Amino acid sequence: LAVPWRWRCSPRRGNAGCPPAGQVRAAFLRFFQERHGHRRLPSAPVRPRGDPRLLFVNAGMNQFKPVFLGTAHPRSELAQHRRVVNSQKCVRAGGKHNDLEDVGRDTYHHTFFEMLGNWSFGDYFKEEACSMAWELLTEVYEIPRDRLYVTYFGGDSSLGLSADEECRDVWLRLGVPASHVLPFPLKDNFWEMGDTGPCGPCTEIHYDHVGGGRNAAALVNQGSPDVVEIWNLVFMQYSREVEGNLLPLPQHHVDTGMGLERLVTVLQHKRSNYDTDLFTPILDAIHKGCGGPRYQGLVGDADVGRVNMAYRVVADHVRTLCVCITDGIYPGLSGAELVLRRILRRAVRFCSEVLHAPPGLLASLVPTVVEVLGDAYPELTKNADQIMDIVNENEAAFLSSLERGRRIIERTVQQMEPFTNFPTEVAWSLYGNLGFPLDLIDLMLEEKGISLDSAAFNELALEDAKRKAGGPQAGHLEDSNTRLDVHSLAQLRSNNVPATDDSPKYAYTLGQHGQYEFSPCQATVLMLYRDQSLQKEVGAGQRCGVILDRTNFYAEQGGQASDQGYMIRLGQQDILFPVESVRLCGGYVIHEVTAVETLRAGDQVQLFVDEAQRLACMTNHTATHLLNFALRHVLGDNTEQRGSHVTAEQLRFDFDTKGPVTVEQLQQVEQVVQDVIKRNEVVHMAEVPLTLARRVQGLRAVDEGYPDPVRIVSLGVPVESVLTRDSEAAMQTSVELCCGTHLLQTGAMEDLTIINERQLVKGISRVIAVTGGQAKKAREVGQCLAMEVDSLSLRMKQRSTSIPEMQKLSKEVGQLTKVLASTAVPQWQRKELQTILKALQRTANTAIKKLEMQQAAEKAQSLLAKHCNQPVIIDTVPADSLSILMKVVNQLCDKSPGTSVLLLSPQVSGEVLCACQVSKNCLPVFSAADWAVAVCTQMEGKAGGSPIVAKGSGNAKGMQGALTTALEFAQSKL
Repeated sequence: LAVPWRWRCSPRRGNAGCPPAGQVRAAFLRFFQERHGHRRLPSAPVRPRGDPRLLFVNAGMNQFKPVFLGTAHPRSELAQHRRVVNSQKCVRAGGKHNDLEDVGRDTYHHTFFEMLGNWSFGDYFKEEACSMAWELLTEVYEIPRDRLYVTYFGGDSSLGLSADEECRDVWLRLGVPASHVLPFPLKDNFWEMGDTGPCGPCTEIHYDHVGGGRNAAALVNQGSPDVVEIWNLVFMQYSREVEGNLLPLPQHHVDTGMGLERLVTVLQHKRSNYDTDLFTPILDAIHKGCGGPRYQGLVGDADVGRVNMAYRVVADHVRTLCVCITDGIYPGLSGAELVLRRILRRAVRFCSEVLHAPPGLLASLVPTVVEVLGDAYPELTKNADQIMDIVNENEAAFLSSLERGRRIIERTVQQMEPFTNFPTEVAWSLYGNLGFPLDLIDLMLEEKGISLDSAAFNELALEDAKRKAGGPQAGHLEDSNTRLDVHSLAQLRSNNVPATDDSPKYAYTLGQHGQYEFSPCQATVLMLYRDQSLQKEVGAGQRCGVILDRTNFYAEQGGQASDQGYMIRLGQQDILFPVESVRLCGGYVIHEVTAVETLRAGDQVQLFVDEAQRLACMTNHTATHLLNFALRHVLGDNTEQRGSHVTAEQLRFDFDTKGPVTVEQLQQVEQVVQDVIKRNEVVHMAEVPLTLARRVQGLRAVDEGYPDPVRIVSLGVPVESVLTRDSEAAMQTSVELCCGTHLLQTGAMEDLTIINERQLVKGISRVIAVTGGQAKKAREVGQCLAMEVDSLSLRMKQRSTSIPEMQKLSKEVGQLTKVLASTAVPQWQRKELQTILKALQRTANTAIKKLEMQQAAEKAQSLLAKHCNQPVIIDTVPADSLSILMKVVNQLCDKSPGTSVLLLSPQVSGEVLCACQVSKNCLPVFSAADWAVAVCTQMEGKAGGSPIVAKGSGNAKGMQGALTTALEFAQSKL
């Protein structure tokens, strides 16, 4: 890509001669690559690798964390880098850096942005970093020098940090006027990765949009839109420890970040990022797609009807959607996926309600985004069609929910008494069942001048969370409405109420693009159940059990969690009755429902299952069958299932075993499962007479009552083949009796990882596994932790002779052991790493003990020489710990058996350590415990021990008096 080193970019406003964004980005990358020998790396995906604390990659440095933390494997490619440059895709929404609600309100917040950065890993430092930055800005980009201001760290006396005068002097040597070089405190010019870890002073470069020879120093870091930060250069030279103190890093690093959007704004002489060519093509496409007024850049009260805000929201959010979907984050129900769903729904709402655009506008913008960003990120070009499909599907689902939700709100508001809050139950139903983000409910109500009781809403959310977590109270509530008592069951039968036809729960197919399509189901309310009695009618706001003639909801059975969703009354599309749980009782399927309005027997309803939750359960249930087969294949035919539980999040499987499953066996089990997933085997299901099913050789069935006919689930082999006489097909694959819902082909599982395995009791083991994206994430986190363990092993091999250094390594081993125990990683890898960490802990403990013994021997020797043949030795001695002090005392007494010893050791903290030992010849008159108590009491401290040895501590202020007390006490006893 030919990019001129210099371009004519007139300081006058207007685009004539100004560089397009693509050229600005390319010039940055080429400048560092060609002029300064940096290695150019592609952007990492925005899905973080192996960092469970991050929802999205939110800074250029995320992918280099292992280098800064020293956890990169020395043989890895990452560890070889010295100078690196790239343009990183970043998303800030959800979590600590959450710009989502600010986007659109102003002209500079974004959820997606590009971070231009150059890095030095132990190579160059302040002089070169500042010099390169100044050269690029003033010579390549030709930004007028008089418009640039630089800040540096002004020091912090509380941390004992002096001002970064080295950085200040570098800028002065580069010719920046002293009036443009400004010191700022810790909050502005000291960068930290987190509560602990690498950190250091930074220097920021600010740009004055006004210029004209004025001095704008007073506006720097004051939130002025006229003077903005464009580049931050971080000098990582310290590490913040757990205790809060700063230690110098063994290697100095440089981490710089400059937002491309802001830089382009400067170079194209604009005052808003949205006026640059990174956004104008998208804004033009929005105008073309909705046909309303053009974008004018208005904000606040000037933006009548929030039309300009809508333009900005849609333009920003569609960029984020394109980048996230390309990198494998799809709108979903938790974590980053949930945040992306909110972003998509926020964009859809602004398209629909503010811009009055037809459906499909959002997806129609994808080609424009690809045109703007595709050269820099070619993966966007490859995935354009997939992005459009996903956006369209999600938009269609939300528009339908949005319309229904708007009608519900309108109708509820009309029925409300004046000056009252919006009903919390209705808001909860909108949020829980239609997936309405709470901020959208608030905004819609705000427009009508109505408020929602947030405290009451949060209480409902808390109740729901408790119920999902299976709290005891929740269980009691659920049981009372879904567990039919014996009298009610008898009454149903005597009234000839038929058992529920739940065959529609199996009515789903695979669409032509591989997506699952669930058939709708219409039903009649036969009876209601509340407070342990059957009722024909239940009032608004009451929770009850609903019995229907037919249902497509899966009731909790066979170890699979029940479906959730909602039902609507036919002809009243805007009234949702949320279905919170479903239970099978005596052939009747009871749906636990909160009645938003009066519900009566005879009502006609339409049922809507939460499809995402159902699909996740189907995936994990098929995975459970596969796991059962794989365990038998690897551990032997005697491996019998003892229980299982399947939810949308994970699967649990209990089985007979002769002993703990080994690392190799866990790996083999996962491999067997992955082979079947790769073959994308068809999952065959059929109902057959129970007697016929029982004859199948190799059939897997748990000890429970099965219906007749019974459902057989067979992986890869048609049920007819399994049933033929003398067939051994079931010995070679998974064939089970099962009433659960399953995938139609195994490929949709994508992956399976066992993240936990333990023995419940002797002879029964439990494994927990995850599938799909969760399995992939667990593997990535496992790799990350393995690299940290490798790094620790290498540092341990260097065998430091410093006790504090070895104690620090020992502490790190302990911390990593804790993280490993509580993090979802492949269990085989956890076991491997735990074995290594245990050995490292032993090595560290042995080394510390050895070093302490050496140190104690040296101190004891010098004290013996000083107090030759004395019956009592009382002295002060430097010691890093009570353990070392005690060893010195022990060694003195060993070498001089008739001597009684008491030593004090003042610490930097102001504490004084005390250790003593009394010669056996002096017992029982002279007690070590009494001696230590007398001495430590003098220092306002405490002590304890036995007649022979004792230890304690006190305050330095009383140390001189304590030495006198020690001598007087000993003299009185001898």
